[in-house]
Amino acid sequence: MKAEGKVFKYGNDIDTDIIIPARHLNTTDPKELAKYCMEDIDKDFYKEVEDGDIIVALKNFGCGSSREHAPIAIKAAGISCVIAKSYARIFYRNSFNIGLPILECEEAANKIEAGDEISVDFETGEIFNKTKNEIYRAEPFPQFIQQIINSDGLVGYVRNKLGR
Repeated sequence: MKAEGKVFKYGNDIDTDIIIPARHLNTTDPKELAKYCMEDIDKDFYKEVEDGDIIVALKNFGCGSSREHAPIAIKAAGISCVIAKSYARIFYRNSFNIGLPILECEEAANKIEAGDEISVDFETGEIFNKTKNEIYRAEPFPQFIQQIINSDGLVGYVRNKLGR
């Protein structure tokens, strides 16, 4: 399984209220949430993001409240993967629960810049920066996490396991 796209780059401590502002939490529709994703720090994000694009951030991405709306908005906007130095643990868990692949890789987070074109191989953990012709290595996903992502999240994974 791979992801490939243009990078949107953000800094440290991007909290869930930055990812999806609380004033837009009157809906649970993923496509509606996507329209407001990152709007407080990147007003053109929704207009510029294309299916497959990738978010790269520094440390503590997804801190703040435990709302699942944040990874849902990111995924619904078309982001195929998030790479950061570190994540808030609840965001980390919520991302896998909804099938959003996220990787921790300090080198990639430091060296990748906004607009770079990158590809990510989830089975090997290899991140290839096509723009800079550099390779970074993240820890690959364990098999069961790959199955959760391939099932579009934990609910799909459980349905598959139960044969439904």
